[in-house]
Amino acid sequence: MSVAQVTSPLSIKSPSSLTRRFSWTRAREQIIRAVLFLCGALSLLTTAGIIVVLFTEAIYSFGGTAFFQSVSITDFLFDTVWAPQHPDHPRFGILPLLCGTFVIAGLGGIIGLPIGLASAIYLSEYAKPKMRRIVKPVLEILAGIPTVVYGYFALVFVTPYLLRPIFQTWLGFNVDIFNALSAGIVVGVMIIPTVCSLSEDALRAVPRGLREAGYALGSTKFDVSLKVVVPAALSGILASFLLAMARAIGETMAVTIAAGQQPRLTLNPFRGMETMTAYIVNISLGDTEAGSMEYKSLYAVALSLFVITLSMNVLAQWVLKRFREVYE
Repeated sequence: MSVAQVTSPLSIKSPSSLTRRFSWTRAREQIIRAVLFLCGALSLLTTAGIIVVLFTEAIYSFGGTAFFQSVSITDFLFDTVWAPQHPDHPRFGILPLLCGTFVIAGLGGIIGLPIGLASAIYLSEYAKPKMRRIVKPVLEILAGIPTVVYGYFALVFVTPYLLRPIFQTWLGFNVDIFNALSAGIVVGVMIIPTVCSLSEDALRAVPRGLREAGYALGSTKFDVSLKVVVPAALSGILASFLLAMARAIGETMAVTIAAGQQPRLTLNPFRGMETMTAYIVNISLGDTEAGSMEYKSLYAVALSLFVITLSMNVLAQWVLKRFREVYE
């Protein structure tokens, strides 16, 4: 029997049907490509819009007076007093806000970075699959808790322990009700999931052959974890640290509730402080007259915060490229 006799005429598609199917497939791919491009362009346009608003309100205004057209950038960067609400002599030195921001973020880093890295090493190298399926979702729950809850947790749970007479006598300091230490503790807890998740991904990306080579040389699991796996995943770990610190610097509600709104140029973590984000919240409440210099200082502080977080993200990307290990 010939092939022509076996093949049914109905099974052979006409050229027109094949052309229509190809055209529809190509059109669908073009639609998907256009949607993805619009999603990416939307993020770029949003960032550009933020930059334009901050620039026109803080640096140069085309229809009015921008903040830095009335306040010297030298006074803004180096003055040690932040008193924008003073009726006679308002002062706009951002150093107290920078001090409060970096003190709280530093305390959070001291607490959150080691715990997050240790958790990542445990999940990657020591935990059994069943334990990993339980522990990792529990850690990731911390990232889903609203920040205002962390703030009230610090105020009603952490701060009362710091206010106990025995604790204050042991420390030798008077602890304010609103203090940077309690805010730093909850910020440290908040960045643990970020450090743990990103660091674990970097650790699990290390080839299995490196671990087996370490075991073949007689190394213990602890030695292999700290002397082989961690150095091999160093770029990802450092990037997770920088991104977590950027998250800590940009934290708003938790530090506003726990640390208070008193701009002080001090390194004492037991005193109340005000961060840049807390000041933005304070001005955004609506009690400040729109168009006033105090109102425009919001954009100057927001611009400073934007530059700091952008610099940390760029540094994280540079660390990834500079120290990335490529395995064939």
